[in-house]
Amino acid sequence: MKNLFTWSLHGDGKKLQPGEVVEPDERLTWARTAGIGAQHVIAMFGATFLVPILTGFDPSTTLFFTAMSTALFLLINRNVLPSYLGSSFGFIAPITAVTTANKGIAVASFGIMITGILLALVGVLVHYAGAKWIDIIMPPVVNGAIVAIIGFNLAPSVWTNFQAAPDTAVVTLLAVLLVAVLFKGLIGRLNILIGVLIGYIYACIRGQVDFSAIAGAGWIGFPKFHLPQADFSILPMFIPVVLVLVAENVGHVKSVAQMTGRDYDNQIGTALMADGLGTTLAGFGGGSGTTTYGENIGVMAATKVYSTAAYWCAAAFALILSLCPKFGAVINTIPAGVLGGVTTLLYGMIGMIGIRIWVENKVNFDKPLNIMVAAITMIIAIGQFAFTVNGISFNGIAIGTIVILVAYHGLKAIGKATGTIEKNDPDIL
Repeated sequence: MKNLFTWSLHGDGKKLQPGEVVEPDERLTWARTAGIGAQHVIAMFGATFLVPILTGFDPSTTLFFTAMSTALFLLINRNVLPSYLGSSFGFIAPITAVTTANKGIAVASFGIMITGILLALVGVLVHYAGAKWIDIIMPPVVNGAIVAIIGFNLAPSVWTNFQAAPDTAVVTLLAVLLVAVLFKGLIGRLNILIGVLIGYIYACIRGQVDFSAIAGAGWIGFPKFHLPQADFSILPMFIPVVLVLVAENVGHVKSVAQMTGRDYDNQIGTALMADGLGTTLAGFGGGSGTTTYGENIGVMAATKVYSTAAYWCAAAFALILSLCPKFGAVINTIPAGVLGGVTTLLYGMIGMIGIRIWVENKVNFDKPLNIMVAAITMIIAIGQFAFTVNGISFNGIAIGTIVILVAYHGLKAIGKATGTIEKNDPDIL
């Protein structure tokens, strides 16, 4: 355990030459390492806080559990795999469906907790059986569709927030877009956070922000924890998120491997297990589910500092901020117009990440099977198909996930049996 928290000093710990890399088991001086950690917190800030704001969860509680989950992730992966665990956007749709049905936040927490348990079990299976079976069950055409429908299914909620204050929404959206193309480096990567701040300032000027709750909030105090309330009828809406979290974590591990030049294939199982346990912990205590974060991949790519020590510092910063109720109260004042503007981009980006999976894996849509199952799934999600069976509700994401898994594997088996699909037909190219 002692060696687990030991990092060798990179050079003199102060200077980095162009292109020079700080490895995961190295660190700069603690002051510089803490500064990098602060950058990671800032980078994940905008996206992480949008999840509790959009779903009704407490921002401070969510931040608390991102810190706990990050520390747990680093411990389980023995400090060799750098990562920050922020709020997963995959949970927004099922949480929204649950709260819209007036079942309450505690019931949504139960869904998050069960999702975490299932993800942890997947991690155990992958650790001992290997990750190859993930590609068999979820080839790129299936994986891409499931990720895409998580975003596109949320389109109506974006329009609701947008209509609350169209001028503020437009200002926020334009700010997010312009910051991304006007600035290079870290500032450009923080376009979501900066865009939200600009939209918030505009909303203040327009008198759209209610500050009344801030005065009554203390400077120091624990977040608002709550226990989950069991309701198995909502699980069909949450279980598809497991597949999204698998895709996000596998993508993160492969991205870090590519950047560091290290082989992290043996860490895929433990990464899934760690995120699963972090999500379980968050669901049990009242936080939103967690996942690895692309924003932090961006910070690593920009700084070339892969030190896990920086992520411990990030977790510490997040923990300190979560213990300031006044800070959480400020976050809760972000008005609907700002949310409508930024989610116009964010939810669309979630959808486009699924499309990118298709592109990067060269999915062949000339094949009737691929284009048929993808087309049906997208319409089910965007059209928000829904039905209830014996008190169990299925939303567009749940239905779409079931349909593409059953249809893809079922139709492919029939095609191979009848000879319309070749026996050795690949899923890509």
